Amino acid sequence: MKRNPVIVVAGLVAALSLAVTGCASGAPATSAPASTAGTSAAPAADREYKIGISQYVSHASLDAARDGFKEALADAGLKVTYDEKNAQTDAATNTTIATTFASADLDLVLAIATPSAQAAAQAIADTPVLFTAVTDPVAAKLVASADAPGANVTGTSDMNPVAEQIALIKKLKPEARTVGIIYSSGEVNSEVQVAAAKEAAAKEGLEVVERTITTTAEVQQAANALEVDAIYVPTDNNVVSALESVVQVAETKQIPLVVGEGDSVAKGGIITYGLDYTKLGYQTGEMAIKVLKGEAQPATMPVETLKDLKVYVNKAAAERMGITVPADLLDGAEVVG
Repeated sequence: MKRNPVIVVAGLVAALSLAVTGCASGAPATSAPASTAGTSAAPAADREYKIGISQYVSHASLDAARDGFKEALADAGLKVTYDEKNAQTDAATNTTIATTFASADLDLVLAIATPSAQAAAQAIADTPVLFTAVTDPVAAKLVASADAPGANVTGTSDMNPVAEQIALIKKLKPEARTVGIIYSSGEVNSEVQVAAAKEAAAKEGLEVVERTITTTAEVQQAANALEVDAIYVPTDNNVVSALESVVQVAETKQIPLVVGEGDSVAKGGIITYGLDYTKLGYQTGEMAIKVLKGEAQPATMPVETLKDLKVYVNKAAAERMGITVPADLLDGAEVVG
């Protein structure tokens, strides 16, 4: 018998409708289309991030912190494009870098050293800012507190054991009565360290003689003007950048030079209790990874410090300054230079 085409089509449509209805009501969840929630953005592994790096000046410690930061992100498998800028201690350039980054399409900004961090914190409100190589972020007004930063800025501190470093002077030269300190009058991180050094020096029976500078060009003159039994150089960006001038004076006057970090020992200082800036930068990078992945927010991410300190000794520098390093200090020390 010949069937009516209209009836056949209608029957097929009805059957199909029942089949679809049955699937919708009784099929396992796995048979339904995958949810599209969260797929508007590429997965973290496939995304390329944009990070701006503002560095105050080039010297071994800050360069190491930068490299450690980038190493951490590379180890995590993140794809990153970096916009790296260096102020080379120029205040106007430092401010320009920060304002440029404020209007750029960046996922995060890394500020290396206190002046760069201060400029970034003042200019950038909508992008996460992480700092490293900052001695006292609270005193620098970068965070409300170390435990609860409170805004879009957090990072790692390089606060060094100033009291222990000052104590090294007496171990190298027991008869020392005066210590000269050269630092930048405009750097908050240096002012914090000098205040700690004065307190520590008083306990060691040492009188502090200060010489302040504003640029690296003034370092040699400040060092030459010191008539002291020893010299201490904190992690001051301008002074460390011109450390060779201080080393030359210490060698000429045959007095010990104690410094604030390991790279300065390698450049000619005798000794320090110091931290590894590559590790500090790496730790900052690990913090950045959490921020980029949305696992943490700077406002509630405590400022971190590096606890892995060690003694760095430059035996050749000590000989040039006429100093014998005691055996107990050499035991377990990392000898550099």
